[in-house]
Amino acid sequence: MSRRRSPIDRDGLRLSGLLGASAELTRAPEPEPESEVFALVAQLRPGLGQPRREFNDEKLLELAQSIEKHGVLQPLLVRIAGDGNGYEIIAGERRWRASQLAGITEVPVVVRDISDQEARHLALIENLQREDLNMVDEVDAKLELIANTLGLSREEARARLMQLLREEKGPDHQTLEELFATLGETWSNFAKTKLRILNWPRTILEAVRGGLPYTLAGVIVGAPEAEHMQLLEKARQGASRVELKAEVQRLKAKGQGEKPRAFHIGKVLSSRKWATSLEPQEEKEVEEWLAQMPEAVRRALGRS
Repeated sequence: MSRRRSPIDRDGLRLSGLLGASAELTRAPEPEPESEVFALVAQLRPGLGQPRREFNDEKLLELAQSIEKHGVLQPLLVRIAGDGNGYEIIAGERRWRASQLAGITEVPVVVRDISDQEARHLALIENLQREDLNMVDEVDAKLELIANTLGLSREEARARLMQLLREEKGPDHQTLEELFATLGETWSNFAKTKLRILNWPRTILEAVRGGLPYTLAGVIVGAPEAEHMQLLEKARQGASRVELKAEVQRLKAKGQGEKPRAFHIGKVLSSRKWATSLEPQEEKEVEEWLAQMPEAVRRALGRS
């Protein structure tokens, strides 16, 4: 792979910047296939298929400081934007964002001529190989990757994964094994242990995207949903997994001890021992009371 400077002259850019930006300066240069060039940071834009939804500000600043000192060591993977003005980032949006923080005006890029589907696939792979991707975005990205690979919708892919866990090894098993070979786990482990988190309440998912550790979220989600917000606050204040687990157990026990009054009444009325112990006058009083039962109870008894 050759390395060459952008055909846009640096000095010319400085001068034109003083005179006013020109539309021509934003047009992407015509690259050689698979060539590495230098592109203006201002010419780059995030890809529409970016799977990462959150960028950790602290880590982004650390990367910016490294780039300020050493430069961008790994080229961004890009393609020429559909309108021909600038480049669309396929992989490397963090480096692009950090370069802006560092005040860098040009970054190395590798330009590829690829389709929307191929661009999305590569973006998913690149992000999944990063260590700082939160668990929710990781699961989202892997499910989409599976769906794209098998030619299914996301919901169809979820159902297919469950089927494959029960089926004997076949072509789809082999396809997924090859797909997951570079992702640090097996597709079966993903299906068994991680996929279910997409069923978690939205508040829990957003907390994980915002930095809540997956291990703590897994404890909180076991509590009654009405208690999630206070447990999330405890986690933000530094509560450990052990402490959260104890609180969840306490809340569950409390909930079991506060069942609706109707539950207890039903339990008494269904007791044969209680019914046979009634005196004639008590039986009459119960019958009169039952005659005034709410319509909802009457309907329920009619269905039983």
